[in-house]
Amino acid sequence: MRNPFQNPFPATDEARHAIWEMLVPRDIDAFLAADWAMVAHDFIEDGFIGISGNREDNPDKWTLAFPNLEAYRDEWLKQAHDFAGQTYGEDPRTAIFTTTTLEEIEIAGETALVRKKFEGGIKKADGTIDVMRWQTLYYCRLHEGRWKISGFTGYLPNPMGQR
Repeated sequence: MRNPFQNPFPATDEARHAIWEMLVPRDIDAFLAADWAMVAHDFIEDGFIGISGNREDNPDKWTLAFPNLEAYRDEWLKQAHDFAGQTYGEDPRTAIFTTTTLEEIEIAGETALVRKKFEGGIKKADGTIDVMRWQTLYYCRLHEGRWKISGFTGYLPNPMGQR
C-alpha cells in the first residue's frame, strides 16, 4: 500500500523528486495555510496559462479560466480561504494527501508533463463528504535552475469519460 506522504521518486531521480515535492506537499501545505507566498516561486509568470476543464471530458466545454498567473493566484486564494472557513470531521491535510496521487511525470529535456489526480474526499463536520475527484495536467519547465509550473489544464474529470 502506498504511503501518500512519501515521495514515490527516489532522490537520485532529481527532476521527478523535485516536481513531486513542489506539486504535492508544498502545494497542499500552502493551500491549507492560504499562503500564496509559499508557492509563488513555483510558477513561471511570463506566458503562464491555465485551462479549466470545468469537470467536462469534452474539450469544447473547457475555458481559458486563467489567462495569466494573477488570475490563477486570485482564484487559488479564494478557494483556499473558502476551504479554511469549513469545518471537517477529519484532518484535512491527511485527507488531501490520501486522495492525491502524482506518479506519472514525463520529461523531455527541460520540459515535463505531470499528471496529478484526486480520488476520494474529506469528511465534513456534519458527516457529509466533500468529494475530491478530478485531475490536472501540469506543464513544467526547468527555469532558472529549478522546476517550475508554466501552465496547466485542470479541473478535468477523474477518470476521463466519467463524471
